[in-house]
Amino acid sequence: MTDRTYEPKHILAAIATVLVWSSAFTAVSMIVAPGGGYGPGQLALLRFLVASATMAIVAVIRRQRLPRREDVGHIMLAALFGITTYHLAFTFGETGVSAGASALIIASGPIWTALLAVAFLGERLNKYGWAGVALAFAGVSAISFGEGKGGFAIEPMAVVTLVAALATAAYFVLSKKPLRTYSAVEFTSYVIWFGTVPMLVFLPGLVQQAPLAPAWATWTIVFLGVFPGALAYLMWNYALSGMPASTTASFLYAQPVLASLVAWAVQRTVPSTVTIIGGTLALAGVILVQTKGRPKAMAPGA
Repeated sequence: MTDRTYEPKHILAAIATVLVWSSAFTAVSMIVAPGGGYGPGQLALLRFLVASATMAIVAVIRRQRLPRREDVGHIMLAALFGITTYHLAFTFGETGVSAGASALIIASGPIWTALLAVAFLGERLNKYGWAGVALAFAGVSAISFGEGKGGFAIEPMAVVTLVAALATAAYFVLSKKPLRTYSAVEFTSYVIWFGTVPMLVFLPGLVQQAPLAPAWATWTIVFLGVFPGALAYLMWNYALSGMPASTTASFLYAQPVLASLVAWAVQRTVPSTVTIIGGTLALAGVILVQTKGRPKAMAPGA
């Protein structure tokens, strides 16, 4: 296998994205907590209305082309997983899961990306790969129990957060084909616009909640829409356009640590011992799959 090098601008885009995304876990956790003023569905909708408007401004300035008719179905499917499903599951999940634990569960995304590649792209995992999958699954299970209320019980919202991890894995796989045809700016615009449409089901509640919500919560959602929303997806898709999905996804390893540091600094929350152990197992499993989990001919970057 020949070594591959990637342009620094793609690597920097992935790093910048993870830094910005890490701030979103605590911000969302604060808003969906009592006193935040918004329900999780309404938060997600307002966030992506802001993101949609941001990308619309960019599109007008660039005189951006519309997607080709034959590509619309594929782009809509990517949007359904990467925007609609991911963000609704992530936001609802944070009503019962701490910011740090949520980041740990979502960091298992590369595991599910690898399994989707096995199921749909004909890739294979060796014994180390399957051991990594088992390790990561055990870790996510431990986090789910560690976040449970009232003793050793599973936290249902941890399972919802796991749906977000599965959705983002599907998005990584579905994004590669369109990014060969469309620029990162074009593709980001399309997926954000298409992904926002199903969230409009929460519009009546948003109309009721927005006038009564505290100003800090509304401005925080605007921040979430512009930065972890539109601009971060733009940077991430740019990174994906220059690196394999598995390589790009590996940058998510740092996200739980950064998200936990932000949660500690802002909310003074510290993950439980079980959550920390589970997170360590999950990340170890992800790293094992990414580094040793595939036969040499199908190693990451192939």
